[in-house]
Amino acid sequence: MRNRIYIKDLKDNVGKEVIIAGWVDVRRDQGKMVFFDMRDMTGKVQCVALPSHADVIEKVKEVRLEWVLKITGKVNARPPKNVKAGAMNGDIELEITGVEVLAPAEPLPFDMSLDGYNLELTTELDNRALVLRHPKVQAVFKVQETIIDAFREFMKKNMFFEFQAPSITPAVAEGGSEVFQVNYFDKKAFLTQSPQLYKQIVMSAFERVFSVNKIFRAEPSATTRHLTEVVSLDAEMAFIDGWEDVKDMAEGTVKFILEEVTKRNGAELKLLKAELPVMIEKTPTFSLTEAQEKIFKEYKRDVRGEKDLNPQDERELCEIVKKETGSDFVFVYGYPTRKKPFYVYPNPEVPEFNHGMDLLCRGLEWLSGGRRINKYDQLMEHVKIWNMDPKKIKMFLEAFKYGVPPEGGFAFGAERITMQLLGLKNIREACMFPRDMERIDERLSE
Repeated sequence: MRNRIYIKDLKDNVGKEVIIAGWVDVRRDQGKMVFFDMRDMTGKVQCVALPSHADVIEKVKEVRLEWVLKITGKVNARPPKNVKAGAMNGDIELEITGVEVLAPAEPLPFDMSLDGYNLELTTELDNRALVLRHPKVQAVFKVQETIIDAFREFMKKNMFFEFQAPSITPAVAEGGSEVFQVNYFDKKAFLTQSPQLYKQIVMSAFERVFSVNKIFRAEPSATTRHLTEVVSLDAEMAFIDGWEDVKDMAEGTVKFILEEVTKRNGAELKLLKAELPVMIEKTPTFSLTEAQEKIFKEYKRDVRGEKDLNPQDERELCEIVKKETGSDFVFVYGYPTRKKPFYVYPNPEVPEFNHGMDLLCRGLEWLSGGRRINKYDQLMEHVKIWNMDPKKIKMFLEAFKYGVPPEGGFAFGAERITMQLLGLKNIREACMFPRDMERIDERLSE
């Protein structure tokens, strides 16, 4: 829009006539005057229609919340007694001299004010197109934007090459049956569970690679921490000495993300009353066996010998580590080899356990990764043991046939990290358009 000034820049135009455009956020009638709080993507400002501008007063009679207006007005300093210290544009207001209605709005179905907004999650998701305008909802996704952006930035700082993996695959990378099968012309294909096999192929050419990809999990689950479609942040790196190199890179990535959220999203964290998790200098790290032993000693609950940590185990381990070290994070490594995908590297000294690892935070798994098998013969042996069809992963295997250095990588979901950083109760709050067993935009039951 020609000659439009963004609301954040009004403070630099005191005494001047300007044009702004945006939505009516608040309307207040005071005697013969009408006040609007107008908002655009940069902020809010109070506007006032004075009785001396009779034509303006007449035009704004019908204007209500969420109407889209183009306003011409003079930027005035507020009288000292009316200054709102600490508020954006709290020391100025816009005296309206002209107004144009760009789009009217229907009456709102519920209270959208900052203090009055208190919707059930189902109602919020049923009205997603409207509630995305609310500052608390926007704050969640501004933090998520930083998480993804910081991941990219840290990867590039460390010489990782970005690529985009396909969403349609001929085979299942992770194993298991929790996949969406699709009709692909006269053939069958799958929505990808993970870009894992592709990032290993690309790694074999570029050494260090990362991707930001949508992945799909057909998990028949309606829990507060599962979705069928998520954004996966994936990294893979060659020429490692061991799984510890992958752990260190993952730790550095998360630390950088926390720093960037602190730096860029102070206002959003304050609005959401969110306290970021604590990452100490060196994140505590335990083998699965050691973690289970700690749980047994602290809680007298014997999970020793189990093949993985269940949700209660994860919560209790995080509580122990927090009490002992002050860290909200803990790495767990050394899972049973046969319980993980075929490409995970087995511990040469104890082959029944692998060099895979998870990062837990506040009782929830954030990140998974570890060292991968890089030798072709060993991969083929695992393909056979895992009862996989080598023809379906021919391209993947071909890369390893022609020489791949020791390598490993990690991956984590943007929604789950957003949920944990902000202390949200349900992962659907951290997904702009959540997909699950019960919803694709609208509830499937409807």
